[in-house]
Amino acid sequence: MNTYLALGLAVAVAFGVTAILGIVMVPWLRRLKFGQTILDIGPKWHRSKQGTPTMGGLMFIIGTLAAVSLVFVTDKFMGSDIIASGMLVRSAAYTKLFSGLIMALSLGLIGFVDDYIKVVKKRNLGLTARQKTFMQLLVILAYLGSLRLSGSTFMYIPFYGSTGDLGVFFFLFGIVLIYGATNAVNFTDGVDGLCSSVTLTSAAAFIVIAFMRNNLGASVVACALAGACAGFLVWNWNPAKVFMGDTGSMFLGGMVVALAYAVDCPLILLPVGLIYFIEGLSDVLQIGYFKLTHGKRIFKMAPIHHHFEMSGWKEKKIVIVFTVVNIIGCAAGIALVRFG
Repeated sequence: MNTYLALGLAVAVAFGVTAILGIVMVPWLRRLKFGQTILDIGPKWHRSKQGTPTMGGLMFIIGTLAAVSLVFVTDKFMGSDIIASGMLVRSAAYTKLFSGLIMALSLGLIGFVDDYIKVVKKRNLGLTARQKTFMQLLVILAYLGSLRLSGSTFMYIPFYGSTGDLGVFFFLFGIVLIYGATNAVNFTDGVDGLCSSVTLTSAAAFIVIAFMRNNLGASVVACALAGACAGFLVWNWNPAKVFMGDTGSMFLGGMVVALAYAVDCPLILLPVGLIYFIEGLSDVLQIGYFKLTHGKRIFKMAPIHHHFEMSGWKEKKIVIVFTVVNIIGCAAGIALVRFG
């Protein structure tokens, strides 16, 4: 299949499926009373969102999978192999992509269980922190183990090159990175359209980076993710008609991590997911400072998007500013790969 046709098809199908699914799923989730519970610790004006359907992440999960499946199956039917095109080790290319998709789906399933407990069982906290962490670590270890079996225990570092086999450090680094990145994406989901907008820009950066790294399969997956996020924004832009829930944010976290590993450069997540890093760091700093000073705070509220809300910023302004900041990070990430 023509490369540009494959990329365009992935974007169009993911966008179309996700946006159209909203016509059916938003009323369906509302009928099931799968409404968001707004905690008292959040900004008071968020209480007007009480009852807005959640678990909407199912929309872009289906849209992403539909687009990826259609492109890859059509490509195979036409006698091509876009996944392994230009890759030195065909089996490793397949492992990185499909293990990454399975990891993202598994993390999304953990988020779904968390959402289900909150919404259906009416327990505000859902899974406990220990339960969620344990399940996440199992998924992360399984993913890293699959990469180990495929011989992909190296890392590309801009201006340095390939590290070679990292051995045990590959697992230690991977656990910290994937766990941190996944939960940081989850923190970003707190304002209408924020997480989906930021992830759209990150996915767009990975389209370019994967193309530069001659990994067309990863470019297709990144296109599908970008299209699905854009389709979800039709329903999630302020005022949101549906929220993605942990179902969606955990899946998105897994997807951006999978794309970073697919291009052999997990460190590129730092600039490409700059807002994720800022959001996660703000939460860690807030908690650490609160404990050290016995009650004092750095921010009015964490994660940091809530600080700006409490400072008078409108949700749309937060989304636009944060997205622009992430675009700058994406441009830096692309430049690092291009010139490094």
